[in-house]
Amino acid sequence: MARSLAKKQNVVKKIVKKVKATAKQSATGVSGSNNSNKLNFQAPKSRYIEAVGRRKVATARVRIYDVPGEFVVNDEIVGQYFDEIIHAHAIYHKPLEIVGLKGKVTITAKVSGSGIRSQLDAVNHGMARALVEMNPEFRPLLKEAGLLTRDDRMKETRKIGMGGKARRKRQSPKR
Repeated sequence: MARSLAKKQNVVKKIVKKVKATAKQSATGVSGSNNSNKLNFQAPKSRYIEAVGRRKVATARVRIYDVPGEFVVNDEIVGQYFDEIIHAHAIYHKPLEIVGLKGKVTITAKVSGSGIRSQLDAVNHGMARALVEMNPEFRPLLKEAGLLTRDDRMKETRKIGMGGKARRKRQSPKR
């Protein structure tokens, strides 16, 4: 009574679409859709000040070069990287406007961890720390604006046996 079952043979075909490079992409040297936001940025070969900023689990390593140039986060222009956040340009330019260095320095940042908003706050914290390292006279200005204070609010860790949530209580037995 054994039956022989015919096995279905699934054939998967790989479809590759060729994307024509637009005039803007070919002018910048960027091709394909994967690297459309990546920037061919070369950091200046001059002196820099480095500082680390943190917020929640996000960590930002910020370098400030003392030559005029770009503001780059994870090899993307800062406006493109934080484009989802409303008024992000006002937030990441605030430390530079306070000390009067907007447009006079090049900034690079490597950010990892957490969400995009926490990464923005980490970059802001790292920039403020680097500016104080660059010139200690900036400290009172940045401190008054609240940019040197690390925001240590973090997600509460879940407890074992509590049903998956941090503050949930154990279920009490009914009988």
